[in-house]
Amino acid sequence: MPTAIREVIQHLEAIAPPIYQESYDNAGLITGDPDWTVSGVLCCLDSTEAVVEEAARKGCNLVVAHHPIVFKGLKRLTGKTYVERTVIAAIRHGIAIYAIHTNLDNVYRQGVNARIAQAIGLQNTRLLAPKSILKQATVSSAAPLSENLLLEAGAIKVVPKGQGNIWSCIFPQDRENALRAAVRAIGAELTSLCAIEDPHVHTGAGMIGDLPQPIPALVFLQQLKATMRASVVRHTALLERPVQRIAVCGGAGSFLLPQAIAQKADVFVTADYKYHEFFDAEGRIIIADIGHFESEQFTIDLLYQIISEKFRTFATHCTQVRTNPVFYL
Repeated sequence: MPTAIREVIQHLEAIAPPIYQESYDNAGLITGDPDWTVSGVLCCLDSTEAVVEEAARKGCNLVVAHHPIVFKGLKRLTGKTYVERTVIAAIRHGIAIYAIHTNLDNVYRQGVNARIAQAIGLQNTRLLAPKSILKQATVSSAAPLSENLLLEAGAIKVVPKGQGNIWSCIFPQDRENALRAAVRAIGAELTSLCAIEDPHVHTGAGMIGDLPQPIPALVFLQQLKATMRASVVRHTALLERPVQRIAVCGGAGSFLLPQAIAQKADVFVTADYKYHEFFDAEGRIIIADIGHFESEQFTIDLLYQIISEKFRTFATHCTQVRTNPVFYL
């Protein structure tokens, strides 16, 4: 039977639920109709105009990307920017673009950081900054309260609680303000707010694990450069001891340095470090910046694997377009 785009999305979101994306993110279906029949899928890191044209040549009407091509609202589509041109090209060719971004970053199994850890040979891996991002609250109202209102405001589960207009609702923490505003607008009240255990087994940012045995820091950095196909590794001063415990975060991960230090990592592998941020290592850890694209490049193969192992009614491809905007001399 033909496969609808909706079915591919459901499979992806069973692995990386949308509620695990960060509040600033725009993961999800960006162009296209979820009811279209899939003719083929092209996996990529960035859904650029060149990638959309590649999808059209290969007969793919679904591009599954890690980074959303649209982060902020578009006020016009004139083709002036690469974002506008990409969206126009997708619409012109009848191609859906789906992004699975920070929700894929934030899962332990089959996530971005798990693939990095696997590539560099880490053992005994665990999340660097595990987090519970669900909350539970009671909503009570003197007037009739619509379940749909709570769901539309961001609740993911709503259950009647006793008699009257009292409901228990569960929601992602980044929807708390929207939910408060919605219930306040109808004169209701949000009470008994608390964080709850995340039903998804492992969620959080970054990963940490151990090399099979301690090795000299310089040897590790040389191996890291080769394994991650990095043109350059920007790093802080080497430690005067072998390294074994390694923390990783695909993309911009400087916010996780305190956790890496607290968990006694010898090296923190990530990207997008600014000059002054390197000083924060303070001789306690080696910061190794391998580049944003380089740190996440294996996500393309990860997406290919997730989709191709599940669906056999269409062809799945990895993009041949290198979308890294950074070049090195």
